[in-house]
Amino acid sequence: MTQLLRRAVALALAAVVLALPATAWGTTPTDPRITAAVAAWKDQPVYVDPQYDSQYSYDQVAAMRSRIASMDLPVYVAVVPTGAWFQEKGDTELLAGWLATANGKPGIYVVMDDYLTTGVEHLVPVYAPSRGYGSSKESKSQQLSDYLDEVETGDRYKAKPARTEPLPPREERDSPPERFTVGKAIGNGVGGVVIGLMGGALLAAIVLGVAALVAVRRGGRV
Repeated sequence: MTQLLRRAVALALAAVVLALPATAWGTTPTDPRITAAVAAWKDQPVYVDPQYDSQYSYDQVAAMRSRIASMDLPVYVAVVPTGAWFQEKGDTELLAGWLATANGKPGIYVVMDDYLTTGVEHLVPVYAPSRGYGSSKESKSQQLSDYLDEVETGDRYKAKPARTEPLPPREERDSPPERFTVGKAIGNGVGGVVIGLMGGALLAAIVLGVAALVAVRRGGRV
């Protein structure tokens, strides 16, 4: 039953790919991380950048492959460095979209680094969470497994290509300057006068009080 379901999914994915126009694939920049990941995915679904070799043992990668094999749709994982200093400028979802476009196959594309798991769905009718967070005590294979546990399928999800363009910049909303009115000016002026009078009266009372106290001690008059 499981094999039949996977074959049906594969046929559906192939139909989606053939139906989409060439413009849906977007553009992919030249990036050694993308080139290396796509080359590795020809033989296995998990690519680990040499920078992370010490964190991903053979057993860890084997466990990740086993978890991916249990899915009913393709999953591609790239363990690569990311950040604001790379071409994606900190937009890891954009990097995942580039990886998906460069690979040219439907599926879920996951980018993992030290503690963050980022994924996108590409040409598959599913929901994949954009982010997943792990801890230093949690194994990398467990982080991936937790992320894949959140993948949802259903008729409400439509197959679409992953994003390959940066998000538009956010518009900064500046509050408009306060309009000048005669009423506000008078109000502000009256308020200032009242505060000034109150402050003067208080200061006068203090001065008179001190003078009276001095006069009493000297036995004289104010």
